[in-house]
Amino acid sequence: MKRKNRATIVLLSGILLTVSFIFNFANLTLLKNAALITATIIAGYPIVVKAWQALRMKAFSIELLVTIAVIGALFIGEYVESGAVTFLFLFGAYLEARSLEKTRSSLKSLMDMAPLEATVIRGGKTVVIPADEVEVGDRVLIQSGEKIAIDGTVIIGQAFVNEAAITGESVPARKQIDDTVFSGTIIDNGYIEVTAEKVGEDTTFSKIIELVEEAQESKAKTQKFLEKFASFYTPAILLLSVIVYIFTKDIELTLTFLVIACPGALVISAPVSIVAGIGNGAVKGILIKGGDVMEKLAKIDVFVFDKTGTLTKGQPEVTAIKTYGMNEITFLTMVAEAEIISEHHLGQTVVKEAHKRGLPLVYKPTHFEVVKGNGIGATVNHNHLLIGNRKWMTANQVNIDKEIQVYATDQEKKGYTAIIVAVNKTIAGVISIADQIRPEAEESIQSLKQSGIKQIYMLTGDNKHAAEKVANQLGIDGVFAELLPEDKVNKIKELKNNGFNVAMVGDGINDAPAIATADIGFAMGGTGTDVAMETADVVIMADKLEKLSEAHRLAKATIRNMKQNMFFAVGTVIFLLVGVLLKQVFLASGMLIHELSVLIVIMNALRLVYFRKTNKKNRSSLNGTLLPSSR
Repeated sequence: MKRKNRATIVLLSGILLTVSFIFNFANLTLLKNAALITATIIAGYPIVVKAWQALRMKAFSIELLVTIAVIGALFIGEYVESGAVTFLFLFGAYLEARSLEKTRSSLKSLMDMAPLEATVIRGGKTVVIPADEVEVGDRVLIQSGEKIAIDGTVIIGQAFVNEAAITGESVPARKQIDDTVFSGTIIDNGYIEVTAEKVGEDTTFSKIIELVEEAQESKAKTQKFLEKFASFYTPAILLLSVIVYIFTKDIELTLTFLVIACPGALVISAPVSIVAGIGNGAVKGILIKGGDVMEKLAKIDVFVFDKTGTLTKGQPEVTAIKTYGMNEITFLTMVAEAEIISEHHLGQTVVKEAHKRGLPLVYKPTHFEVVKGNGIGATVNHNHLLIGNRKWMTANQVNIDKEIQVYATDQEKKGYTAIIVAVNKTIAGVISIADQIRPEAEESIQSLKQSGIKQIYMLTGDNKHAAEKVANQLGIDGVFAELLPEDKVNKIKELKNNGFNVAMVGDGINDAPAIATADIGFAMGGTGTDVAMETADVVIMADKLEKLSEAHRLAKATIRNMKQNMFFAVGTVIFLLVGVLLKQVFLASGMLIHELSVLIVIMNALRLVYFRKTNKKNRSSLNGTLLPSSR
């Protein structure tokens, strides 16, 4: 039933109840009873309909219990009770629906941000079209105050863009040529023209809405248990009501027992908390994929981090090049040509260095081979290059002289990643690469410990020296270095086998196996990364480490709120049933208390909508520290 129709019925039945009291004072018994019966029929009709629909689905609902009680009350002439019960039940359902809408307000606020129109250039003319009619490749024009309708790349202009709908961050981000913008964000100031790359349901914003909607429908284990419990509980109450009547011969007591035992507040105690918690996270750029994930996240006691792109900025730079028997320019050009089609961040770092120096990359690599965690092999202009770590050289029978070993180890002890390059099975040089630690990394690690995390580890394919340096500076409890992707998976399994609830934080692509193996997988910086959204249980859209502790705190608060609701709901039912059996609680008053308990459960869950992170911020001492990045 639509909320507007329910409100009309509630209002009408309420008026009739009021009129019946007036007739009662005037000693107009016949008119009073007529008004009460009419009010019962009007308010009871939607209740009976829902009860019948549930029965057709072979389900025993709370509406069925109320229907039986109301029919019984009419049968024994308790018209005041029948009218009051139907009015209170329907009025309670109306208030419940209004309150539940509030718990979903976070999702609604996101949906309200969805762009409706876009200005594009078609046939040389500027036209305004519905947002869902924009096509890939269209040139979209956006100016101050307008919403961006697509994901795309800026080709003209610059602007400050409010990306709160995506990342949860209120500070506008500066966007200029070659930067990426996302649907659902708003230009605070400026003008840009964008080439559309993702449109309609493929945009990041649309996927966020879809993920949050699916998450709010996803059920926690506790919620599933409560629903299963209710399916047995309701028919059990019917049976108990019959037993009560057999022993007491009191039909009114039996009908009261029937209604008061309804598990309404208990059934909604879990889902209303989960929905509010997920909605709160979504507004902050924390996408938690469902109630089951929320429960698991609240139990996490060990966090495991990937290093590159997670604890570091993922923007490595070449810091030194050491060659052996080859000109540096020739050497760098050859390595960059070999790496040009590599998807690994280290390979692209070398290519970027070559471009920065203005070196022409003429030749394309052939016979390209990638071995994750080790390196690459490629043929460039008839020269075969091996680029990677010591394991990769050893695996290809390349001898590393002691002088080169000492130099590479020295670079690693300084905190750099040393990439060894062999040309035609002879070492030609070593490239040192470093990354910068994230400014918020140290504070975020401490914040996780404050939120109750027992241990924090780092898994990396980088060398032991560099990895330990990062771990020591960040206050990480343990580090496992020089790992292949399958080694990371095994470490996650080992921690789980030791009884820990493990969360893995990575970029959602290179660390996908480890993320999938952990109890909870986090993907950092989900904007524009489809794989990250699909692989991880929690996606941090803002790519900010401090969101991890916020997600953990939110999950614990949500589960704590859910348990509060459950205990309160059970306690209320026990209190009412004892009151009924002692003949201190009656049908109308019991229904009033029952409906109030439902509303209190919902109002308690609403506190999660306004949940905020409470830990104090500390200044990081690691801003700008250069650190290595692993192959």
